[in-house]
Amino acid sequence: MRATRDISDRDDLDVILRRFYGAAFADPLIGLFFTEIAGTDLEVHLPRITDFWERALFRTAEYGRDAFAPHAALHSARPLTAAHFGRWVQLWRATVDGLHQGPRAERAKAQGERIAVAMLRRLAGPDATTGGGAAADGGAGGTTGGGGGFVPLAALELRSAA
Repeated sequence: MRATRDISDRDDLDVILRRFYGAAFADPLIGLFFTEIAGTDLEVHLPRITDFWERALFRTAEYGRDAFAPHAALHSARPLTAAHFGRWVQLWRATVDGLHQGPRAERAKAQGERIAVAMLRRLAGPDATTGGGAAADGGAGGTTGGGGGFVPLAALELRSAA
């Protein structure tokens, strides 16, 4: 059944984030970053990341943390590539699409993609491209290090599987 309502509050974000992290933790490409490398405790992480998304979508929560620092620490333990960020975007979009539709849902997906591209460029350098042809950077070609390009968003099969 297709979602019919937009993201409306923190409770909606909680459901989205729990479903997203469930998929991300189990994912063979990016799961180990959450489970083995970072050792993420979802019950500790969830209020913080919900604050982040609540601020991004509703401007109602306080989020004063440095979102980049944990990603930089992960990257130094094991390099994050365009393929990793692409998979994150793929799972994020599929999760949002599976639960909601509307302007805030579209904004959440676009913001997630912008964040992924910004993180990738900060970690890999300003000349990093997302590759894949249909990526958020307007389709610039190339890849960033070994590990392939950014997952082309036009080819997502997970949107309907969420």
